[in-house]
Amino acid sequence: MFKRNFAKLNQAMGFQRSSNRQKVQPGISDLSSNERAPNSCHPVINGAVSDDANNSSWMVDHPSALTSFDQMMKDAKGKKIVVFLDYDGTLSPIVNDPDRAFMSDEMRAAVREVATYFPTAIISGRSRDKVKGFVQLNNIYYAGSHGMDIMAPPRPVRSSDGKYHTVSLDRKGNEAVFQPAQKFLPSIQKILKELEEAIMKIQGASVENNRFCVSVHFRQVRDEDYGILEEKVKSILKHYPDFRLGWGKKVMEIRPSIEWDKGNALEYLLDTLGLGNCTDVLPVYIGDDRTDEDAFKVIQKRGQGYPIVVASSPKDTKASHSLHDPSEVLTFLLRLARWRKASSSSRSLSQIWGVGS
Repeated sequence: MFKRNFAKLNQAMGFQRSSNRQKVQPGISDLSSNERAPNSCHPVINGAVSDDANNSSWMVDHPSALTSFDQMMKDAKGKKIVVFLDYDGTLSPIVNDPDRAFMSDEMRAAVREVATYFPTAIISGRSRDKVKGFVQLNNIYYAGSHGMDIMAPPRPVRSSDGKYHTVSLDRKGNEAVFQPAQKFLPSIQKILKELEEAIMKIQGASVENNRFCVSVHFRQVRDEDYGILEEKVKSILKHYPDFRLGWGKKVMEIRPSIEWDKGNALEYLLDTLGLGNCTDVLPVYIGDDRTDEDAFKVIQKRGQGYPIVVASSPKDTKASHSLHDPSEVLTFLLRLARWRKASSSSRSLSQIWGVGS
């Protein structure tokens, strides 16, 4: 579907197993697996399966990326690894207040270290500026609004049908901003204002401006008020046919109805970094969201790579491997850094990537 190319190299990093496991707290992520309010008539999609037999069966189909790590890295030898990460529920614990979904210093250090070895990008449902504010790292790429707002290297790229567009350089001319939903911004601002006015009297409800999408959080809304909230949101969207409504973990999300998702963002980043057409590229994508499934499907279609779902209980997924929570994500990232450091200790980065000095 897309013509890809991606050449950006990476540097070195070490590993130290952290004994501080991050707690996953009840709360909200950016658009994750569908979870409706208890009193909602909508079914839970991709929901957890509780019995032990199914749990064991699920783990056979989606083995732990930690227990499978040695075999994964054996298969990755000689390939160019590219790391993609979701934010909420993956790098940070899930919390009640979406504005307080902070990542730990240990996690930040691990991501920084991984990014010194591998091209690394965070693809989040948050606005790009917001997720960058949480992560506070300059050696990674950011894609916000589920991939509808990407900051990437400035390469002249386009898909086979010529649909890559709306690219502009940043102030320093070092990176390019790609925003395929830019024309929807005026309508998004109108929707945002109408939603804020409509739900202000519903206790616990909040509206989050994620630039190219709008999130309505209801984790702290009383069960008896959820139906009213959903009705208000739907009544507003009736006047905006170019937008669609989706559900995540205690969140409703309004997005433009365009064919662009986290999977497309992954492909775009591979293209702009010069590795899209390479047969020796191994994307590693870690995420807990329903919307991360779009990226998992892309990796599955490519035929190589590791889609890794973060899940504390079984759910429907296209991922090949799993991690239980952000603390296991931290351990995996540190092990990945340690593995690369050990494998590259006797070789220069130019030798690893086949790039002349």
